[in-house]
Amino acid sequence: MASAFLSRTLFAHRFVSSFAFNQKPQKLAPFFFKKPLHSWAFPSQSVYRRQTLVRSDMASTMVGSTSPFSTQSMSTSEPVVSVDWLHANLREPDMKVLDASWYMPDEQRNPLQEYQVAHIPGALFFDVDGISDRTTNLPHMLPSEEAFAAAVSALGIENKDGVVVYDGKGIFSAARVWWMFRVFGHDRVWVLDGGLPMWRASGFDVESSASSDAILKASAASEAIEKVYHGQAVGPVTFQTKYQPHLVWTLEQVKKNTEDQTHQHVDARSKARFDGVAAEPRKGIRSGHVPGSKCIPFAQMLESSQTLLSADQLKKKFEQEGISLDGPVMASCGTGVTACILALGLHRLGKTDVPVYDGSWTEWGAQEDTPVATSTPTPTS
Repeated sequence: MASAFLSRTLFAHRFVSSFAFNQKPQKLAPFFFKKPLHSWAFPSQSVYRRQTLVRSDMASTMVGSTSPFSTQSMSTSEPVVSVDWLHANLREPDMKVLDASWYMPDEQRNPLQEYQVAHIPGALFFDVDGISDRTTNLPHMLPSEEAFAAAVSALGIENKDGVVVYDGKGIFSAARVWWMFRVFGHDRVWVLDGGLPMWRASGFDVESSASSDAILKASAASEAIEKVYHGQAVGPVTFQTKYQPHLVWTLEQVKKNTEDQTHQHVDARSKARFDGVAAEPRKGIRSGHVPGSKCIPFAQMLESSQTLLSADQLKKKFEQEGISLDGPVMASCGTGVTACILALGLHRLGKTDVPVYDGSWTEWGAQEDTPVATSTPTPTS
């Protein structure tokens, strides 16, 4: 119970610190003693008005059309939607939008604070680090089915809903949450192509700060995760999971693959980290790569506008790196986030069954008995 309360307190502090910097310190105390969130005086919701900007041509590609909305009729073979499409369907009742921004520790960016400064109207905050497995020291590992169902239900998401996920970079951590929903059997999920930067560049409104309802739901999702992992009862579960084990690989499966090579292994980290000439950002992790794997840095899946490459461009990229699209492929990265961008690109090419190694290099490189290969960088002329 103590650790659960501490975790809730820390989560609450993260929320409070991002909007209460103008409040007097004593006003924070009731929050930690479970004062109902609706009794807080939240900052009023403001909106940045639409700017008159030229649309990017990359925003023109859509899933479906602007005709009457139905998540049932939307294509799940295409993994992204355009900002134009989302803007046209944003207010539909069975559409849920999630801000799943997450950043590398060395970037020193706070996704929750940035969410409060500017987010797509009505979007809820999905905490990538918080909605995770609490039984491991590895970062943001996939939670249990029960924990995911409880957290997503607390956010107000149901199986009938279509879910659009975005992040503050364009396409980065949103792909991870897209993959998470698919792992738990929800295919009506898409990544916003170009993310928040494309939304804002297209001149669409953003909201500043967050409603008490949004804060309440995000806090409830965190608390639901804690309750599940402490064996406590949670609130009503509105989201039913259907686990898809073929989309998740473990360390043992990757070990086995180094021997039988059933799947082509693609690593999304930078070439320098893959080659072993750049240190890993986390302490205690060896440099190098899984023997037999190949490197396609995740950034190569994206246009300069941070939108997903076209199918033809993606196909060419994989073929250039010796990846046969006729054979099985699995993906890894540093902590299981950017590998999902590879899976997103492969999904656009019709490969919808690409597993992601959840522990990725942070797990593999920390083991004492896992083989590690390094590469000699090709000299530039």
